[in-house]
Amino acid sequence: MKNRYLQSLAVLQILFCILSPKFIVAQGIDSLKTLGEVVITGSKITIAKKLVPLAITQINSKDITNSGEINILPVLNQFTPSIFVTERGILGFGVAMGSAGSINIRGIGGSPNTNVLVLIDGHPQFMGIFGHPLSDAYVASNVEKVEVLRGPASVLYGTNAMGGVINILTRQKREEGFTGNLQASYGSYQTQQYNVSSEFRKGMLTVFGGFNYDRTNGVRENSDFEIKNTYFKFTYQIHPHWRIKTDFALADFQANDNGPEFAPSPFGIDITRGKTALMVENQTSKLEGAFKFYYNFGQHDLTSGFISQDHHTGFDMNQSYKFGKSSAFTLGFDYKNFGGKANQGAAMDETKAINELGIYGFWKQSIGQKFTVNIGLRNDNNQVFGNQVSPFAGLTLSPWESTTFKANMTRGFRSPTVNELFVFLPNPNLQPVSLWNYEFTYEQVLWENWRSEITIFRSEGSNFLQVVPGINGLPTRQNVGVFQNQGIELVTKVKVLPNFSLGANYSYINYQNPTLAAPKQQLNLNANYTLGMFSFFTGLQYVDDLYTSVAINNEIITDYTLLNARISAQIHPTTILSLTGNNLLNQSYQINQGYPMPGINFLASIKFHLNKRKD
Repeated sequence: MKNRYLQSLAVLQILFCILSPKFIVAQGIDSLKTLGEVVITGSKITIAKKLVPLAITQINSKDITNSGEINILPVLNQFTPSIFVTERGILGFGVAMGSAGSINIRGIGGSPNTNVLVLIDGHPQFMGIFGHPLSDAYVASNVEKVEVLRGPASVLYGTNAMGGVINILTRQKREEGFTGNLQASYGSYQTQQYNVSSEFRKGMLTVFGGFNYDRTNGVRENSDFEIKNTYFKFTYQIHPHWRIKTDFALADFQANDNGPEFAPSPFGIDITRGKTALMVENQTSKLEGAFKFYYNFGQHDLTSGFISQDHHTGFDMNQSYKFGKSSAFTLGFDYKNFGGKANQGAAMDETKAINELGIYGFWKQSIGQKFTVNIGLRNDNNQVFGNQVSPFAGLTLSPWESTTFKANMTRGFRSPTVNELFVFLPNPNLQPVSLWNYEFTYEQVLWENWRSEITIFRSEGSNFLQVVPGINGLPTRQNVGVFQNQGIELVTKVKVLPNFSLGANYSYINYQNPTLAAPKQQLNLNANYTLGMFSFFTGLQYVDDLYTSVAINNEIITDYTLLNARISAQIHPTTILSLTGNNLLNQSYQINQGYPMPGINFLASIKFHLNKRKD
């Protein structure tokens, strides 16, 4: 019954999307203005979303606030189809065995996640040794919006963008004056969250600063978690067409991990992660581009005996030239140096680092008012395995102003990490993991306030890394894995009334092989309603056929339905009270095997807001 219901829902949405252009023409309103969304992640320049031949989801600050989440990654689960982020408790993703925070897009991600690239303001964030982002470092209160590119983007970003890209865009004050926020929250399992942030703009200078402290006792004994996050960003408009930015972030957390229920093995965690960047950006009617230098660093200390230090340094230079209104050409190159050292018994006790240099070109050509062609090509040179070529071709067609068709084919790749080459079960002869992706998207705007889209995709991957018996039967890593994934994604958003909006997304993915932490079906529904001083948000998530174990003779599949809700009351122009309830259906479920998720839980918050504008 459950599967038939979801399949019927998918069929109805497809029929709706197919028939909607005829309905619009019949009503004589095919000249409606489309929603003016602009994105940068799919092209590295500011461009209308409808002209980018890629499947992109935008999550704005209102959605982030309404979710009530402390970390930004769980928000992605609610508002983006085909994406799934693993969790293992009320707060904290952790590291090492049993850790959560793995990100899968269309079933591509891995544990740890090395196949989906996370960016902060356009520059990559991943550990120098293990090649994955540190999920606990992404604080929701620092974020203005998130752009999720659902599919390969190696042509623009190189390694790790094989499955997709998550670009976290930090807050930027636009009007003159001062804004300050102070928030305190307390909830189930003695969970506490404190946040102070401020923004200031005067003339050409903009400053943002934020500090977060979060802690919880955890769902189980010996699973407490505590994290402190600091972030600063300075922006200076040195010229009407030039601006310079610099930022600094530091995350420090301590935690205890009791191991899975079926095999408890307690250990402690002490992690410090930081990043800094310098960005120079230019934009005129003809030219747009940037120079970005970044440095990421970290130290991990586990009571199990593992100690590591790692770094990731790089820069990216790109420049786009617009030939009138119909053409634009982007040329860029970037450099990465990532590595570090790890020490645990016979593990690597000397610093290892890898250099990678990429050069890319991207051409956008409009033909008339309705048709746009995009082509791109990138070559990356890695000092270990040599060259890797990533081509891209895509097109968009808008037969009516409110209707857009998109199609693309592209190749993505992921370089072997320092860990895979030199540390645990090393093999210095590994080659890049790669895939080809093909997708088609149809977008439709109705009545200005209603947007729907459907995407069909197919991914074919090869050279995936697996641990296999090596010489003398000892395990080693080899490039032996292949896969085929195909599926469908549906998204719809409607503003029913000025104070009432609805949203939904659904994804179905057909896997060739069982895939960990990537549900076969996922449905998300959300509603937001404002009445006077009160604001109500509710979200429902249905997850079906989620593998929590793919071990031979021990495959475990689960499904669950989560209902979350949040009510806020602005009791004073400067004060907001809110109450967030999660898992209100009291579902008993696990995402990471052996780590039970909390039942019904609540978080109460008070927020003080000061907005002093310049007269």
